[in-house]
Amino acid sequence: MDPLGARSQFVEVQNLPTWDQPQGVQDEVDGENHFLEEDDQLANQLSSLESPFPFRKDINSKIVLFNGDVALLNCTAIVNTSNETLTDKNPVSDSIHRYSGPELRDELLKLKGCRTGEAKMTEGFNLAARFIIHTVGPKYKAKYRTAAESSLYSCYRNVMQLAKEHAMASVGFCVVSTVKRAYPLEDATHIALRTVRRFLENHGENIETVVFAVSDVEEPVYSKLLHLYYPRSKKEERIGLPLLPADIGNAEGEPVVTERQIRIAEKPGKLEDDSGDDSLESDLGLVGSHAFARMEGDVDKQRKLILQGQMSEAAQQKQHQRNYNRWLCRARAEDLSDIAALKALYQTGVDLCGRTVMVVVGRNIPVTLIDMEKALLYFIHVMDHITVKEYVMVYFHTLTGEHNHLDTDFLKKLYDIVDAKFKKNLRAFYFVHPTFRSKVSTWFFTTFSISGLKEKVHHIENLQQLFTCILPEQIDIPPFVLEYDTRINSPYYTAQSSGL
Repeated sequence: MDPLGARSQFVEVQNLPTWDQPQGVQDEVDGENHFLEEDDQLANQLSSLESPFPFRKDINSKIVLFNGDVALLNCTAIVNTSNETLTDKNPVSDSIHRYSGPELRDELLKLKGCRTGEAKMTEGFNLAARFIIHTVGPKYKAKYRTAAESSLYSCYRNVMQLAKEHAMASVGFCVVSTVKRAYPLEDATHIALRTVRRFLENHGENIETVVFAVSDVEEPVYSKLLHLYYPRSKKEERIGLPLLPADIGNAEGEPVVTERQIRIAEKPGKLEDDSGDDSLESDLGLVGSHAFARMEGDVDKQRKLILQGQMSEAAQQKQHQRNYNRWLCRARAEDLSDIAALKALYQTGVDLCGRTVMVVVGRNIPVTLIDMEKALLYFIHVMDHITVKEYVMVYFHTLTGEHNHLDTDFLKKLYDIVDAKFKKNLRAFYFVHPTFRSKVSTWFFTTFSISGLKEKVHHIENLQQLFTCILPEQIDIPPFVLEYDTRINSPYYTAQSSGL
């Protein structure tokens, strides 16, 4: 107990500003909003879409972002992140043990450990908080990313469930999964924010306050991502929509594993009729004079046949394969040395799962100065043998200018032309150093122009984030990318080092 008249070191959560009160992060949002105002067409498209995380003032008023020690919060319960034996030595646990007193350690022995993803509760003892909820975050490995995501979701979900079952008014979260467990901070933050949001929407009517207690390293990430899941206006909701990740979970925020979903095929076992194959050649005989039409056939006519149901799936696949083979034969026959000299596409090592890594350097593609059809041929020539097995792509958007930006029509043609193995075996597309504009463009392209790619795109803000998936010695990074990353992200690296 504090000496009479002494100021308490504990923090009253009701005195902390809630998320519905604008803070300093609005500057970044205002800058993004200015970009949208300049692009009227983009703004109109966004305004017509519905966000999965709409503006809710009632939910925002329950959220607090607190830069400080979770052990000092005076709320119903605080969260401790630990290991399976509940004996982890990390800054959060050490502080909670220091302020709660020796009784906590004795109490934890009675719990006989805790499994990854589970949550167990003890008294708060000498803390201002009445209870401590202990949870165990997963150890992160890129190879088992799906399992890690599900376990981390369970941590936050189970904590919130305990809070509901015990009629708790307030909960103070630390960042679950410590540095030792190697979970990428930004990925973990997405899961934390969306899980809590979904719980408050569906079950949180009696929970008054949820505090996210963060360090100096963690605060910028939380500040950046909070407005995606807890927009503070309709305008902020619209701006955040294209920045949301492809996987936003199900109705409860739980990660969705596509491979585990049940698929029901119409008339299973029915053989496709490809009798229309002969007539197909004559139907596709009338083609345009431009280069893409010469190689593909009349795309509009093909799509019309598909929509009219006159072209079976098997016939479509055969036609597509014939088109691709024509491109491949031409790619092998032409002299593409001038495109190869750009060093815009090359093979490097493997990722943590042993998959081949292909690199694309955006700044090395002078779109306005080269023959883009030859660039397309070179891409097919290089990638054809790579794509027979699983692979990943790393695209460096670093320091690209307007003359380096690939037209979406070109990308759509490329995606339509390439063989099915290109799409099937691409496991991840890492978009390094994206700008806000490129994030919006990518979102629109993967949402409305093509299917099956959106969930594979990962925006990478710095190289340290990339290195959680691909070791530094396994990827050849252009010197200008290294220099740029060091210059732009040095404050982040310094803060991260000091926090370890």
